[in-house]
Amino acid sequence: MPQFDLPLEQLRAYRYPGPEPADFDEFWALTMEEAGHFPLDPVFTRYDGELRTVDAFDVTFAGYGGHPIKGWLILPADRPGPLPTVVEYLGYGSGRGIPLESLAYASAGFGHFVMDTRGQGSSWRAGDTADPSASGPAVPGYMTRGITDPHDYYFRRLFVDAVRAVDAAAAHPDVDGGRIAVTGRSQGGALSLVAAGLRDDVAGAIPHVPFLSAFRRATAITDREPYAEIVRWCSIHRTGHETAFATLAYFDGTSFATRATCRGSFSVALMDGVCPPSTVFAAYNVYGGEKDITVWPYNNHEGGGPQDQLRTIRVLHDLFG
Repeated sequence: MPQFDLPLEQLRAYRYPGPEPADFDEFWALTMEEAGHFPLDPVFTRYDGELRTVDAFDVTFAGYGGHPIKGWLILPADRPGPLPTVVEYLGYGSGRGIPLESLAYASAGFGHFVMDTRGQGSSWRAGDTADPSASGPAVPGYMTRGITDPHDYYFRRLFVDAVRAVDAAAAHPDVDGGRIAVTGRSQGGALSLVAAGLRDDVAGAIPHVPFLSAFRRATAITDREPYAEIVRWCSIHRTGHETAFATLAYFDGTSFATRATCRGSFSVALMDGVCPPSTVFAAYNVYGGEKDITVWPYNNHEGGGPQDQLRTIRVLHDLFG
């Protein structure tokens, strides 16, 4: 795909004009207050992954509604004490897989918590977490589940899971709860912005080609999935599109980015047809903390690939030594 979005100099100045709900902060404060009524109950069970240089733990913790959320905690086998740790969120359709697929950060000396994604985990990596609350007519996928009411929207549940995953990681005695960063690619990048925006105790957010920002612009300029799910829903529910976008406004990455105060280190790909560059810059340009962005001019949604992992490791070294 060629570069199809705004020129880079315009991207660096782009501001998404979509309105933010007046009760955005109240909505999320009440959501997290409700979530806090459920004990976290983290359980760590040693997992034999036939690996010698890392120790892996099968994790279960209570996410939204007290629903059980799975994850992995992967630690260097030789560790001197509680470790700085990165919580990783996964891309759309992915599940936690097996520890063998997530060795980079523990191999670099950090703790690594991988959160499974409720209801997904069947597109390109297996998952183990159900979504008990799915409801309402929706386009196949997750983008329109409950889209007529922000209280019922799928991503409300997933965002709560992401925030509580940080607490679950910090509950392990070999994790230094005062030194936790968050990262992820695409959907996972969006969740890292959510965690940074709703928490004040993460040290850094490292989103790669983040999804779920500037919804109106995204749906207007790309026909790629997953944003195309929203377009199809609106094309069928012809009089309901404003209701849908009113819901989506509570879940826009730009609003969470504005509220973040920790270091933010982004990546963007200028040929990305899945998460158009202007939607990434929409979040980056309003990010509230110290920030930087790596631009991959000739890449699509794969972004920097392994270079983004190396970039994450370098940022973790900068944050934690």
